[in-house]
Parts: sequence; C-alpha cells; structure tokens
Amino acid sequence: MSGLWNAFVELFDTRTIATIVAVSSPLLFASMGETISEKAGVINLSVDGSMMLSALAGFVVAFEFENVWLGFPAAAAVGVAVALIVAYGSIRLSLNQVAVGFVLFALCTELSRFLGSSYVGRQPEGVPAWDIPWLESIPFFGQVLFQQNLMVYLAILTVVATYFFMYRTRKGLELQGIGERPEAAHSRGIPVNRLRYFYTAVGGALIGIGGAAFTLDVKLGWSDRPTRNFGWIVLAIVIFGGWHPLRVAVGVLLFRTLEAYALNLIPEFPSLSQVLPSIPFPLMILALVIVNWKAVLAWLDRYPFLRAILRSDPPTAIGTRFEIN
Repeated sequence: MSGLWNAFVELFDTRTIATIVAVSSPLLFASMGETISEKAGVINLSVDGSMMLSALAGFVVAFEFENVWLGFPAAAAVGVAVALIVAYGSIRLSLNQVAVGFVLFALCTELSRFLGSSYVGRQPEGVPAWDIPWLESIPFFGQVLFQQNLMVYLAILTVVATYFFMYRTRKGLELQGIGERPEAAHSRGIPVNRLRYFYTAVGGALIGIGGAAFTLDVKLGWSDRPTRNFGWIVLAIVIFGGWHPLRVAVGVLLFRTLEAYALNLIPEFPSLSQVLPSIPFPLMILALVIVNWKAVLAWLDRYPFLRAILRSDPPTAIGTRFEIN
C-alpha cells in the first residue's frame, strides 16, 4: 500500500503536473477536432489511423525540409483529406459513417507503417521551449503553464476557443443546430451539408495537428505506431466528456494523469513494468461504461446539477445523413 501511496503523492509534484500538461497537447488537439466533427453530426472513426498518417506526414516534411513548423500544416492537410473522405462518403454517397471511418483507420494505419519504414529511428528538430516572460516566474502556475512550448499554448487556446465558439457565438449555435436538428437548421436557411463538410474538415485539421504533435514534440521521431491507439482513446474521451470542450479537456488531463500514476508505480512494482503503462486505457473505458450505466444515469437524473457536470447527451443527428427534399 505504501508503494501505491508514494506513487500517488508524486503526482502532486510541480514538475510532474507540468509534464502532464505538456504531453496532453496532442490529445487536446485531436479531441477538440473530434468534438467539433461530432457536434456537426459526423463521426470520424478514422481518428487513430488519421493521427498516425498525419504524424508521419508532419515528421517527414519537418525532417526533409529541416523545419519543424512546416510539419504541422502538412499533417493538418492529411487530417483534412481523411476527414473529407468520411464526410463525402456519408453526405454524397450515403455510406455508413462508422464503416467508412473504420476502413480508413485500417488503410491509414497500414499506409503509415509502409511509408514510414525508412524513417524509423530518425529525428528532426523538435518544437523549441518558449517560456513566457514575467508569467514564467509565478509560483507553481509559472512552471506548469508558462514554461512550455508554443504547441502546448496553442492546444490550451484551442480548448478555450472551441468552447467560446460553440457556446458564445451565433456560428457556434449553427454548428450545434446542424448536429441536433438539421431539418430545423435547414428551414432557417443554414446550409447543413456544406457546414458539415466544413466542420468535419476543421476537425480533421486538428486531428492531424494532434498527430504531428506526437512525432514533433511529445515523442520526437518516428517509430512503429507512435500514436499507440490514442485515436481510440480520443473517441472515448469525447463521449466521456459529453461532447463539451471543457469536460473533454478534463478527460484528456485525467487520462494523462492515470498514465503518470502508472509510470510512477513501475519502480514500486518492477515485475509489472510491461503491464502498468497499459492500465490507463481500460480504466478510461471503464469510466466511460460507468458514466453511461443505466443505474448511474437514473441516479444522476435526480440531481440535475451533477448530471450537467458529469454527462450530456450526444447530438441527436450524429451519424445520420441529411437529405434536402
């Protein structure tokens, strides 16, 4: 028990918290992208494969041109291309979004392995650290939030901007409208399918940037499957966070905290060193199951305040095709 407690206490170390924030940036980008896409009514199940192929594209461009900043738009372009295939398959071809997304996941995964085989072990220049003057000296918050790099700052700003856009602007209300009641949105003159293309592309761009943030920042360099099934965790976190940007961000931090805890346990339980790093994955899925358990939902219904914090229902028209009569 002392080993479990010691590992838990280590989570409150300022350096550990700063690391959790730093390594959360790829998942923050990708989860915001998937939240936007699903809010518009399109499920992009290709997230894991899209992140991996985007991570490769960003890495290759940054490595070949010796410029880390060129890698992110390249990765975003790949993410957009994959997302638009999902949108086109659903909107234009009337295909099942889940089926198209899963096929693209498999295709992108295998393609990234094939194309990236010659780049294994190579490393480009990573994203440089960028401490924010004056703010970096603030006790605790300075080290945690203001001694990071530009991609971490952009990830945090993306969360704030996504929340503000969705819930504080007219365009954000339109975004929610096309995912909740596309017929009503269309009757008000809102181009439902055009906006679904647009927001799916925006979501794909963020997913692509999230992929590049792995190979150009968090885990510098290319290896076999560098994103390690994080795309599936993104899908789970979006559901766990109730399609709300701030709660989704909390889900990302919770997942990364579980990872840090598992790593802290390795010195205490060296015989489980191969198992412990994988524990956060099933725990996150378990949390998702608990949140959606009927008994838990019935209990939350008695406390509207807690229900508003812990859960929200999915967009009504998610995964459906809108046809103009």
